[in-house]
Amino acid sequence: MKTIAVVLSLLLASTSIQAAEYKRVDLSASQIRFTSRQMGVPVDGAFRKFDASLAFDPEAPSAARGQLRIDLSSIDTGVREVDEEVVGTHWFDVKRHPDARFEMRQILPQGGERFQISGALTLKGVTQPVVFDAVLKRSASQAVMQGSFVIRRLDFGVGGGVWGDVKVVANEVTVQFQLVLRP
Repeated sequence: MKTIAVVLSLLLASTSIQAAEYKRVDLSASQIRFTSRQMGVPVDGAFRKFDASLAFDPEAPSAARGQLRIDLSSIDTGVREVDEEVVGTHWFDVKRHPDARFEMRQILPQGGERFQISGALTLKGVTQPVVFDAVLKRSASQAVMQGSFVIRRLDFGVGGGVWGDVKVVANEVTVQFQLVLRP
């Protein structure tokens, strides 16, 4: 009898974890990072300011909707001179284009806790479709959505002049995200 009670309580607990709809992104616990290559050497960085909205029920992913806005002036590569350079006109041109935006268009289940997310990324006034995989790790109080995707910076007009040479700065930039979701 005691074993049955324990099994039932575990089933009920796992059902409550599975049934959560996530309506808030905990920005203080979330992060957006990137890796590019300059002359073959990886350059890692992060964006320190961003906001997001999300409505996502893992049991009904087709109804999900969400947006992400990144303050491009919040770039942090760990090198002040680099951070100052990339906000200029050859790179992000933050005076004219202060943020990057991602608008989610669709989430498709891929089995287990894996999802394929598609949407539109707007950077420096150019909008391109983006499709990537994400993993959702759930607990009783939150979920963590993690994933990454690669963009081609020149498709967005990022890195002009001498910086347009892909032998100097690679065209591919890997963006990694970890979003902490709350019910």
